[in-house]
Amino acid sequence: MSCEGSIAEPGVTSEKPVVIVLAAGRGRRFQASGGTLSKLDAPLLGVPVLQHVVNAVASSGLEWHVVRSAAGGGMGDSIAAGVRAMAGACGWLILPGDLPLVTAHSVRLVAASLASHPVVVPHWLGRQGHPVGFRSECLNALLQLSGESGAASIVRAHRGKGEVLDLALDDRGVVMDVDTLDDLADVESLMLSRGFP
Repeated sequence: MSCEGSIAEPGVTSEKPVVIVLAAGRGRRFQASGGTLSKLDAPLLGVPVLQHVVNAVASSGLEWHVVRSAAGGGMGDSIAAGVRAMAGACGWLILPGDLPLVTAHSVRLVAASLASHPVVVPHWLGRQGHPVGFRSECLNALLQLSGESGAASIVRAHRGKGEVLDLALDDRGVVMDVDTLDDLADVESLMLSRGFP
């Protein structure tokens, strides 16, 4: 399955949330650690990091959209671009493309939890992770995001109103991102210990 596009049609209303995979970051920390490629294109057991993420999302059964570029280039800009492209969805799961261990099961659990809460934040052993889910009432706030800060301000606003579900998951993949070559090696070791593929 290619990670260059999406299976969701722009502007089409969806009865399920759409996964927005963020792949527009510059990956400066990865290159500073000695990486010669973009961290999302770096091979992980023969498959690019981003492709592992897309494979998990595709296996979830949800529609998805990859944001490869966004004006401004920050996380907030990327989220806004992805949500704008899929504005007809009933919600959005925001998933950075550098979490190659995230499972389709975790993606489905976050999506299902949006039925009861406007915002869903997954956690593993108390650490906040991704994908973070937002229901359709968050549309305008998501479209206004820009810069590097992401959607933390939206989560805070809804948390103040008691509208955030902190979802405990038994999935280290929701927090184990690839920012450096050492991170890549750690993820590879864990995958091998699990008998990948």
